[in-house]
Amino acid sequence: MAVVYIGLGANLGDRERTIRAAVERLGADPEIDVVAVSTLRETEPVGYVAQPRFLNGAAALQTGLAPRELLARLLAVEQELGRTRDGPRFGPRTIDLDLLLYGEAVVEERGLVVPHPRLAERRFVLEPLAELDPDLEVPGRGPVQALLATLE
Repeated sequence: MAVVYIGLGANLGDRERTIRAAVERLGADPEIDVVAVSTLRETEPVGYVAQPRFLNGAAALQTGLAPRELLARLLAVEQELGRTRDGPRFGPRTIDLDLLLYGEAVVEERGLVVPHPRLAERRFVLEPLAELDPDLEVPGRGPVQALLATLE
C-alpha cells in the first residue's frame, strides 16, 4: 500500500464541516485508510482573489488504489459535497481535494501530475505536509522543509 498525501481546501459554506465530511467519506472507503490529518489553516486565495479566505490542510492516506483510481475517488467526494467546476479556474469552491504525493511515484499523464505541479510554490500546501511528516521528501524536488525555506 502506498502512502499518499492529499491537499484539503474549502472557502464556501461551513468550510471546516465540509473538509471533515470529505475526510470521513474517504475514510469510509474500504480501499483508503486515513492515517493523519493536519491542522486546518485559514489562508488567502491564490489567483482569483475576489473570494472568501480558504481553510486548508492536508491528509496522509494509505491505499492500494492506483493514482488515477484515487483521483477518481477524490473527484467523486468533491462532487458529493457540492463541488462544481463551472466557475473560474482558481475561483471559490465548497471543497478541493488535490492529490499531492503518491509515495515515491512521479506521474505525468493527461489530467494527472504527481507530485502536484504547484506544490513547491504554496505555503498552504507545504506547511501541512511538514506538520504530517517533517522528514517528507518530494520526489524530484527534495525535502518539504527545504522547499518551505525557499518561500520564507
